Amino acid sequence: MSKGRKFGVLGTGPVGQTVAAKLAELGHSVFVGTRDPAVTLARTSPDTFGNPPFSVWREKHPAIELGTLAQAAAHGEILVNATSGSGSIEALKAAGEGHLGDKILIDIANPLDFSKGMPPSLSVCNTDSLGEQLQRAFPSLKVVKTLNTMNAYLMVGPAQLVGGEHTAFVSGNDAAAKATVTEVLKSFGWKDILDLGDISTSRGTEMILPIWVRIWGATKTPMFQFKVVR
Repeated sequence: MSKGRKFGVLGTGPVGQTVAAKLAELGHSVFVGTRDPAVTLARTSPDTFGNPPFSVWREKHPAIELGTLAQAAAHGEILVNATSGSGSIEALKAAGEGHLGDKILIDIANPLDFSKGMPPSLSVCNTDSLGEQLQRAFPSLKVVKTLNTMNAYLMVGPAQLVGGEHTAFVSGNDAAAKATVTEVLKSFGWKDILDLGDISTSRGTEMILPIWVRIWGATKTPMFQFKVVR
């Protein structure tokens, strides 16, 4: 993918940080959005996974801008949904439909429900998906579901695991948008990218999460991914 594109990353958690840093490393202009930038920067405690507060990461990446969700959405030619799945629709509403327009939204989020503790269940599955919900809520957006079946570090560095010989899945209604996202994935190092079809196929990739968390529990490592041999 050509350098110099503008990306708006929605979400400041580990996934948003990892993807934003990689995009900036590749030479793109990156703006990270959060609901309240002042509150995000003021946090001093590690997050729920033990990662340092966002301010520590921000100091290491001064070229990446930080602002509201609306500012990030306005900045980006391509948007990345790295918010918590349970709050994704509200986050995009806060970003503003006027800023979203008909842009590509790379949806990395999963509809995880932690209300009963670990392991999480899915708040939507079988006959619907978060990807579809986002597409219905924002019909002008070109939603492309991808990278939601793996650890954040593998998202942007697939070669860390068996030289990158594993599979990234892509789902979406717009063929041109999927082609653009495929170029983004290739720039991350992905070699095996499988187009599953329209956005309804994200039901399948989101429903991988229940087995994903159990594999993590059994192996004690999140550094694994699925490979489709064909």
